[in-house]
Amino acid sequence: MPGLKSPPDAPPLRIAVSEPPSHNPVRTPNKKIPSPSPSRSKASAARSAKKPPPDSPNPDDSSLDNPDLGPFLLKLARDTIASGEGPTKALDYAIRAAKSFERCAVEGEPSLDLAMSLHVLAAIYCSLGRFDEAVPVLERAIQVPDVERGPDHALAAFSGHMQLGDTYSMLGQVEKSIGCYEQGLKIQIQALGETDARVGETCRYLAEAHVQAMQFDKAEELCKKTLEIHHAHSEPASLEEAADRRLMALVCEAKGDYEAALEHLVLASMAMIANGQENEVASIDVSIGNIYMSLCRFDEAVFSYQKALTVFKSSKGDNHPSVASVFVRLADLYHRTGKLRESKSYCENALRIFAKPVPGTTAEEIAGGLTEISAIYESVDEPEEALKLLQKAMKLLEDKPGQQSTIAGIEARIGVMFYILGRYDESRNSFESAVTKLRASGERKSAFFGVLLNQMGLACVQLFKIDEAAELFEEARAILEQECGPCHQDTLGIYSNLAATYDAMGRVEDAIEILEYVLKLREEKLGIANPDFEDEKNRLAELLKEAGRSRNRKAKSLENLIDPNSKRTAKKEGTKKWGFRI
Repeated sequence: MPGLKSPPDAPPLRIAVSEPPSHNPVRTPNKKIPSPSPSRSKASAARSAKKPPPDSPNPDDSSLDNPDLGPFLLKLARDTIASGEGPTKALDYAIRAAKSFERCAVEGEPSLDLAMSLHVLAAIYCSLGRFDEAVPVLERAIQVPDVERGPDHALAAFSGHMQLGDTYSMLGQVEKSIGCYEQGLKIQIQALGETDARVGETCRYLAEAHVQAMQFDKAEELCKKTLEIHHAHSEPASLEEAADRRLMALVCEAKGDYEAALEHLVLASMAMIANGQENEVASIDVSIGNIYMSLCRFDEAVFSYQKALTVFKSSKGDNHPSVASVFVRLADLYHRTGKLRESKSYCENALRIFAKPVPGTTAEEIAGGLTEISAIYESVDEPEEALKLLQKAMKLLEDKPGQQSTIAGIEARIGVMFYILGRYDESRNSFESAVTKLRASGERKSAFFGVLLNQMGLACVQLFKIDEAAELFEEARAILEQECGPCHQDTLGIYSNLAATYDAMGRVEDAIEILEYVLKLREEKLGIANPDFEDEKNRLAELLKEAGRSRNRKAKSLENLIDPNSKRTAKKEGTKKWGFRI
């Protein structure tokens, strides 16, 4: 299941074998993979006495029709996992257990034992990194239960959908992952009702997935529902409410509503203080500092960061990655306020910690820190150093499952660095790799994907691959028109780049059509104060002169609407060179 760490890192899949059946209603995962569904069958003492010892040879396939064999093999798989012998041997037992349960199932009667064995088998595949093989197993598992037959079947169906969603997430297939979570939530609501506390936990789980997919409106809706449910079931200032508010703050920050984000974080901090969660309070202080920095309230941001830094140093030590993360935030703040010496000092302090991480530090934490520091080096015009840090970050994550989207983002940044350094072929290759990963993960419609296509198109222009550039700009235009609207600055930049590409291809009429549309947008909706207006106007004049016609004007210019007596007193001596917008 995807979490909130940058995006997106999921907790490792754990092999879990559920105990024999309980009659508790449907449970929700709490940042863990849902447990496999419970079994309704339990071996009797007499049956257990007849079982061979675990070290006995595997029975042959002809014995799989024995109804006692499935539970025995599943117990062997459980014992093998518990003994630490490794998942490979357990995998063989689980495969044979699933086959036995399937053979012994009564036709027309859904077998929860079969569903449970398939869940266990899929979990073992995932522990071996064989996520593609886990998917068909789980797809089979979710077809077994009949949710109309009571809570045990509902639990099995719910667990199967959630586990399948986790597996898709580890494969980077975000849209499929979210679809599975939504189906699991639907089943849970059907079994428990919309106001059950466990439904609230699943809503937050799904909201986190939407945040990772940058679907913030859907995430906000789910967060509100989660808060309502926890208000009904929990004490005021509970830990559940604090977790909900931290997620809601993240959503509000992403949508640019900083005041609302700050309100949620303050309430979350108060709840954590009431529950004695000192380290969590410090983490929230870092988030509060981020909001203050976005609001340009720099003194308050420094105070929040320093509070968090003091707590982290005293509770975790001077070389903990949490300390390094605060150093990175302070470095960014001092860079924004022009204190470059202090900014560089904090960057160096953070890099020293990341270079010698304490035990328990994850690769994701280090990679995230390196990526943030690289952005600071990029902004102070040190692209070579930024490139080195990004390459280190990508190397740390390249073998980690579930990090495809994060790696794609880093590759996109690497592509920008190569572009700045004039290494256009390497830039295009980095962009292409990022685009391929995002297409595979289903992130084909986000604004980020549209901007990435634009960047790749620019690299193609530099390599004189004009036809490829045109295709990329056209796809980017369709995405950004849908996600951002035609008046957004990124969309306008795409229009300009596409017009320039059409002109280079000899498609003058298409270039004229785009530029007339852009000028009309600026005149009617955006105003003409933007310096790009004159540039685009001159470009259009050149193209119209080539085509032997004048501009088709259907709307009155805002310039005249604002000041009908104004006249331009100066003329440009020349026109700007046709350029592309980054």
